[in-house]
Amino acid sequence: MLNYLYQEQNWQAQMSDLITDPLELLEILELSVDQLLSGAILASQQFKLRVPRAFVKKMDIGNPLDPLLLQVLPHHLELEEHKGFVTDPLGEEQANQIPGVLHKYKSRFLLTLTGACAVHCRYCFRRHFPYQENLPKSEDWLNIKNYLEAHSEINEVILSGGDPLTLSNRKLALWIERLESLKQIKILRIHSRVPIVIPERIDEELVSLLKNSRLRVILVVHSNHPAELDDLTCSKLSYLAKQNILVLNQAVLLKGVNDSAQTLVDLSQRLFEAQILPYYLHVLDKVKGAHHFDLGAEKIDQIYKDVLASLPGYLVPKLVREVAGENNKTPLFGVTTF
Repeated sequence: MLNYLYQEQNWQAQMSDLITDPLELLEILELSVDQLLSGAILASQQFKLRVPRAFVKKMDIGNPLDPLLLQVLPHHLELEEHKGFVTDPLGEEQANQIPGVLHKYKSRFLLTLTGACAVHCRYCFRRHFPYQENLPKSEDWLNIKNYLEAHSEINEVILSGGDPLTLSNRKLALWIERLESLKQIKILRIHSRVPIVIPERIDEELVSLLKNSRLRVILVVHSNHPAELDDLTCSKLSYLAKQNILVLNQAVLLKGVNDSAQTLVDLSQRLFEAQILPYYLHVLDKVKGAHHFDLGAEKIDQIYKDVLASLPGYLVPKLVREVAGENNKTPLFGVTTF
């Protein structure tokens, strides 16, 4: 493996200087403190505000409805109770076999290596997940290895969290090296929002680590709106694609953020310019605290129909919902109740 004594400091410095105070965020964006602050403080006590300064710079000054801001600013509506919106909407407690492990689908196996994220998305389906009880330690590797070997059908490991790219290159290298030692593992998938909110995370060390692995590496990023994809972000992700690392995008359909066909069309086209393929468009997971992002089935169906009419098939993400206990994600287009 590579020598990771040297670490580029830029992305790490950004990680250590996140905005966590709602008042500071509102002041930077020149927004009315009186109208927004009280609700933001209360909601942030339950699920802390956390957003990189570089991501905030992509937001419109003075616009309380900015689609990037709506994804991260705590809101008093998060405190409301709504039927069907629960703390574990995907039934992950049942799939959590051993610390750090989620095994929901037959051939894929998910490792939650960290509970840390560079940004706290207010619709996060794991906002209530008990990370501290599930972070795998070095001594847990033997149990993880035994579990994998006892399930020979598993050929792909997904690194998730939290966000695995909040970890240092050294720690990532350690886990990748462990997985490479198992002949049954062929594919490594990394799910991360960090390259969208801190694109400098795609440094040369990380690229070398991924492209030199014997595993087929797939990076699945998470962008919901074309305004997130500035030139720097696109250039970093495009560079990964040029290194033979497949980059896909998954988005979540969110009321007030990207609930128009044109926004989704623009997102797909911008992704393609950066050599990223649209992968999934998730309907909202019914997690407690996110009801205000929910859209009705008919509205979702119409939006997706318009997207299909506007884009070639390879730029249309699959519209899906993840249902607890199911063996796969559920396709939704044409279903009027979901």
